[in-house]
Amino acid sequence: MHEDDYAAAVPFYDLFHEDGHVPAIRELLPPLLADVRGAVLEIGAGTGLITELIARATPGEVYALEPSLGMRSVLVSRLAADPALLRRVTVLPCGALDAEVDEPVEAVVMISVLQSFAAAERAELWRVLGRQLAPGGRLLFNWRDRAPAEPGEPHVMGSYQVGRHTYEVAGQVVAAEGERVVSRFLYRIRQRGVVISADEVVSTAHWPAGDVLAAELKAAGFEAVAAPEGMQVWRMPK
Repeated sequence: MHEDDYAAAVPFYDLFHEDGHVPAIRELLPPLLADVRGAVLEIGAGTGLITELIARATPGEVYALEPSLGMRSVLVSRLAADPALLRRVTVLPCGALDAEVDEPVEAVVMISVLQSFAAAERAELWRVLGRQLAPGGRLLFNWRDRAPAEPGEPHVMGSYQVGRHTYEVAGQVVAAEGERVVSRFLYRIRQRGVVISADEVVSTAHWPAGDVLAAELKAAGFEAVAAPEGMQVWRMPK
């Protein structure tokens, strides 16, 4: 997504993700971080829903990387409500391929972000993330093999009551070839059934098969670690 696209999605972000992957990640991620005592780098922190989870599951410093100004604004506001988090979380205003921390971290967490990277970019992504990890450090991300996407008609993906207004997210696949999927999203606000605000976003996602990811990560020097269904854990050798 471009910055303008993020701006359209920001008011819907927490509503939609709390209704999506976030509850499952709250169950799956903390046990995988239970023995982490050093710093953690989060790639694609968004508005901070997972940042909070990481900070409460680990005692060390958290680097929350988020390129979108709109998302970062919500993230910093979330941190400001908790002085302890405000002291421990450093917000990095850059993209994943530009990630650079002062000292190697013990873990890198990347939740619902990997699909933003095309195959040609992923080799650089693994190299950059591997460079941020201390020996023995781990990379954690959520991933499931998906059925091939097919173009279709728009459908409502989520509808949420906010006071007297209804916030609605609709989407459709408009093109799919290989791992590349182009989707169109509509972010609408309704008052008494009448649309009073509407924004359209067209975005491209990349959904490689699990064996493709495994081959890429092994080529980048990572070692696979057992993980619960829906999560992947990879470690840098000591």
